[in-house]
Amino acid sequence: MAENFDLIAELRTDMGKGASRRLRHEGRVPAILYGGGREPRALTFDHNKLLHQMQSESFYSSVLNIQVGDKTQAAIVKDVQRHPAKHAVVHIDLQRILADQEIRMHVPIHFINEEIAVGVKLGGGSVSHLRTDVEVVCLPKYLPEYFEVDIATLGVDEMLHLSDLKLPEGVEIPELAQGPEHDHPIVAIHVIKGSATEDEAEAVAAEVPVVSDDKDKDD
Repeated sequence: MAENFDLIAELRTDMGKGASRRLRHEGRVPAILYGGGREPRALTFDHNKLLHQMQSESFYSSVLNIQVGDKTQAAIVKDVQRHPAKHAVVHIDLQRILADQEIRMHVPIHFINEEIAVGVKLGGGSVSHLRTDVEVVCLPKYLPEYFEVDIATLGVDEMLHLSDLKLPEGVEIPELAQGPEHDHPIVAIHVIKGSATEDEAEAVAAEVPVVSDDKDKDD
């Protein structure tokens, strides 16, 4: 199960770009909470506290408990806007969730035993992460924090696909429902060929015709 996060929010009454700039100057992050069959609500969060929680990878694939006054609403992150130059959050979009309604979330994939994988240790190969997360559909209570993929037995020129992920109860991958052609690879091991040797380079150079710059030849 995914980790729960508790965030304390305040209702936002002043709107507009100027008001948003003032909030950020005061150390607050403007936010919007929408969905769940209810009207959107404008909120603000303490920037430093929010940024601290956002350092956890699980923040983006977990249920967040948004507390406003004495009421709490479960929600998930849908979008985060960051400052292009500063380590700061500019705005965050949150979607309300209901216990009996399915949600779509991108869940991270964690690969383990890469260093001892057969294709690496015995075959001299290199691991390529072809996917770092996957979109799932499930009820909030079934939302996984991440998928763990053990590649210890993966050999050279072998790969694992979406269908190789071990799905917990109640979790589905929409891509797989679209047919076998959507069973995309998620990780592979290949031997990376090095650059040409000096002998090979000399052989190539010998085949290149030399253009003379001699201007003393007879016309």
